[in-house]
Amino acid sequence: MATTRGFRGKRQGAEAGRVPPGQYLTSDFPVLSAGPTPRTALEAWSLVIEDTKLRELYRCSWRELLALPATEVTVDIHCVTKWTKLGTRWKGVSFDTLLEAAGTEPPSQHVMAYCDGDYTTNVPVADLRGGKGLIAYEYDGKPLALVHGGPARLLVPHLYFWKSAKWVRKLRFLNADTPGFWESHGYHIYGDPWKEQRYEGD
Repeated sequence: MATTRGFRGKRQGAEAGRVPPGQYLTSDFPVLSAGPTPRTALEAWSLVIEDTKLRELYRCSWRELLALPATEVTVDIHCVTKWTKLGTRWKGVSFDTLLEAAGTEPPSQHVMAYCDGDYTTNVPVADLRGGKGLIAYEYDGKPLALVHGGPARLLVPHLYFWKSAKWVRKLRFLNADTPGFWESHGYHIYGDPWKEQRYEGD
């Protein structure tokens, strides 16, 4: 994982209670990626949900995604590289809303997110339900920038930020918890920042 900007952070007073162990505050939003930034025209963009047998349960275009009921959240985000950014503002469509649009209930307890750039990450369904997971397309009141995962990224802010996969295009239900890209390269299968689950064995 590479970062395009260096930074130094610190813990501050009352905010320290919102900063997980081993993390440091930053007011910046560092850009990290595992490769070049993919670019997909909005006219060609789609989001797909598949069941465990790879059958398509739902597909929406960019316009159809924007037409779904939106959710706005203000959340703290925590990167495995040890920075934390407080009070970030996002807008998008919740996983629950996508399931409702698809007219389905989860057929399993695990999901793999597939993204442009051949990136994947695994997330338990329980960590997406109840408003905990979004397909986010706005950050801080503006369309999500490409370098931050635009036009849309998965947002699961209570887990380390690599789980909030950039450039998301597909959510596939899995019968078992299967490692994604970083998880197959030594990162923790779950990634709870409050338990410092950065790497396998933590």
